[in-house]
Amino acid sequence: MIKGLNFIILIFISLNIFSQTKNVEFTKESFPNNISQLDEALKDIGDGDYYYNDGIGNIEVAISFYLKANQFNPNNALLNYKIALCYLEVKPVNQAIKHFYIAQELDDRVSSDFNYNLARAYHLSFDFDKAVELYRLYKRSLKPADLTAMSDEIDKKISECENGKELIKNPVRVKIENMGSGVNSRFPDYGPIINSDESILFFTSRREGSTGEDKDINDFEYYEDIYYSEYKSSYWAPPVNIGLPINSFTHDAVIGMSPDGTSILIYRDNNGGDIYISKLSGLKWAKPKSLGSPINSNGQENSGTFTFDGKGLYFVSDRPGGYGGKDIYFSRMNTDGKWLEPMNLGASINTKYNEIGVFMLPDGRTLYFSSQGHKTMGGYDIFKSTFENGKWSEPVNIGYPINSADNDVFFSISASGRHGYYSSVRDDGKGGQDIYLVNFFGPEKYPIFNNEDNLIASKEAADLEVNMEKFEKIHTTKLTLVKGQITDALTGEKLLAQIDLIDNQTGEILATFESNSASGKYIVSLPSGKNYGIAVRAEDYLFHSENFDIPESSEYHEVTKNISLKHVEVGSEIALHNIFFDYKKSDLTKESISELNRLVSLLKQYPTIKIEISGHTDEIGGEEYNQTLSTQRAKAVVDYLISKGISSARLSYVGYGFSKPIAPNDTEEGRQQNRRSEFLIISK
Repeated sequence: MIKGLNFIILIFISLNIFSQTKNVEFTKESFPNNISQLDEALKDIGDGDYYYNDGIGNIEVAISFYLKANQFNPNNALLNYKIALCYLEVKPVNQAIKHFYIAQELDDRVSSDFNYNLARAYHLSFDFDKAVELYRLYKRSLKPADLTAMSDEIDKKISECENGKELIKNPVRVKIENMGSGVNSRFPDYGPIINSDESILFFTSRREGSTGEDKDINDFEYYEDIYYSEYKSSYWAPPVNIGLPINSFTHDAVIGMSPDGTSILIYRDNNGGDIYISKLSGLKWAKPKSLGSPINSNGQENSGTFTFDGKGLYFVSDRPGGYGGKDIYFSRMNTDGKWLEPMNLGASINTKYNEIGVFMLPDGRTLYFSSQGHKTMGGYDIFKSTFENGKWSEPVNIGYPINSADNDVFFSISASGRHGYYSSVRDDGKGGQDIYLVNFFGPEKYPIFNNEDNLIASKEAADLEVNMEKFEKIHTTKLTLVKGQITDALTGEKLLAQIDLIDNQTGEILATFESNSASGKYIVSLPSGKNYGIAVRAEDYLFHSENFDIPESSEYHEVTKNISLKHVEVGSEIALHNIFFDYKKSDLTKESISELNRLVSLLKQYPTIKIEISGHTDEIGGEEYNQTLSTQRAKAVVDYLISKGISSARLSYVGYGFSKPIAPNDTEEGRQQNRRSEFLIISK
C-alpha cells in the first residue's frame, strides 16, 4: 500500500505542474519555429495510430511512436489519452493512470469515455473502490440511449470489483512467475499444455516467424503457430516451432494433450474453427486429422481436454442450443472408437457469457476452465468444479493472485498438482498475453519436506503485499504417475508397446496407452482409489504385468518402472503380478481373471508352446506349509487354463515354497514380491 500511495502522490505532484499548462495542439500556430520537428511528430502520431489499430501485438510499437511525439509536445491531451489507452492494454497500468490524469488536466473533455477507461485502469490495478466510483460516475453521465446499451456491462464491471475485494482478502498460497523471454515474446503467447512429468511444454504464439509469415486481416496479427520447449535440468530450452504438418498457413493452436503425451489436440481455423488431432510416431508428428462430427460443428470448437483414459473429451463450442456464447460440452467414445453426441454440461458450469480453456485433471473429477461469468474479478477468471454424486459442484474461483482483474485463461496443471501453467496479461509481461508458472505451496512454511507425497513449502513467498495468515490451502493431486522405458530384454532395443490399464476389480480395460517407438518411453496416470493391473504387450514378445493397489487416500506419487520384454522362446520366464489368491488359500480371486485370460490368449496364439506354472511364497509359516500352499496355487492356475480349453498336455505345475526368493523377506515389500506366480516356456 505504501508503494501505491507514493505513486499516487507522484501523480498529483505531476498534475499540479500540468494544471498550470494549457492543452497544446499539434499545429503550425503552436510551433511556428519548429515546423520540421512538428511534421516529424505528426508522422509519429500517424504511425502510432496505424500500429494501435493493427492489434495487440503491435501496441508496444504504437507506444514508441506516441512517446516520440510526446517528447516534442508533452502537453497535448489527446496524445496523452492515446498513450494511456496503450498502457491499458500492454501494461504497466500505473502508466495508463498517469497519462489519463495528464490528459484530463489538459482537457477535461478529452473523451466522453474518459471515466470508463480510467475506471478500467483502477480496476486492473486492484483499486476496486476507486474503479466502482468511476464506473458509477460514467454510468450517470450517459444519455438514455447509451445507458440502455451500456448499463448491463457497467453493472457487471461493478460486480467484478465487488468479487475482487472479497478474493484479495483470502489469497491462495502461491508464487507466480513469468516464464521469461526464453518462452514469452513481445507478441501474444498463450495456451500452455504441459505433459504429465513436466518435461515438455507446448504453447501457441502469434510471434514473428510464423508459418507463412502472414497476418490475419481481421486483427492484423500474425497467424497462430504451435511451439514447444523442453525442460533441461533447471531451465526451459528456447521454443521451437513445431513446423509442418502441424502448423499451416493459417491459425493452428495447441489446445490439449492425450494422457500419455502421444497425441495433441489442435485448433484449426477451418469451417468456423474445428478440433484436430495429431499422433506422435517415433520422432515425427502425423498430419492432423479432424475429429469430425459430432465433435466439430458449423460453429467454433476451440478448446479440448481428454479424460485420463483418453475415451472422454471435454471441449468448448459456440454451437446453437447453448447457454451463452461459448459453452463446455462432453462426449465419450464408444467401443467402435466413434464419438457420441456431445452433452452440454449445463447451467451449473455454463453461463450467458463465455467459458473457454477447459482442462480436466487426471483424477477424472476435477475440471478447470476460464469464464467471463460466475464470480470473476475481471475479464476471464479460472474456476474449478468437481463432479460428485452425479453432478457438478458450483464453480469456485481458484483465487487471487492466480486470477487478476484481466484475462486469465488456458490453465493446465501438472500431474503432481505442484505447478500450474496459464496465460495472463500482467504488468511484468513481455507483450500481450504471456505464459506464467504457478508454484503451489503447502499449508505450512517449514524449510523442507522429506516426504515425496507432500508439497514443497520452502520457496519464498509471493512478491505481493498479502496477509500470509489468510492464505487458502492448496492440496496435492490424488494420483500415481508411472513412467519408464520399454526395451528388449536381450538387446536393449527400445520398443513400441501397448500398455493396457485394467481395473482388477471388474476386469475392465480402462485405457490403452503406447510407448514411443523411438525412445521406448511411456507415461501412465493412475487416479487413486483402485487396484490396477498394467499389462505391457508387443508383437512376438511375452506380456509383462505389474500391479498397483492405490487406496483412495493416496496422494501424488511418482514411480519409475523400466520394463524389459522377453521373446516368446524356450527359457523365457515372467512373473504374473496380477494373479491373486484368498488369504492362506489356493482359491483364485476374481481380480485374477484378467491376467489369467491374457495367459489363455497367449497359449492360443502360440498353440505349440508348453509351459510350467510355478508358485512361490514368502517365509512366513513353515517350510512344509509353504511348499504345499505354493503347489496348490500353481495347480489352481493350471486348472483354470484347462477350463478355458488349453490342453493339459501343454501344462505342468510346481511349487517352490520360499526356496526361490527374489527379494529379502525381512520387509513387507520384499515378502510381497516373493509371493508370486510365474510361468516358464519349456518347449516351443
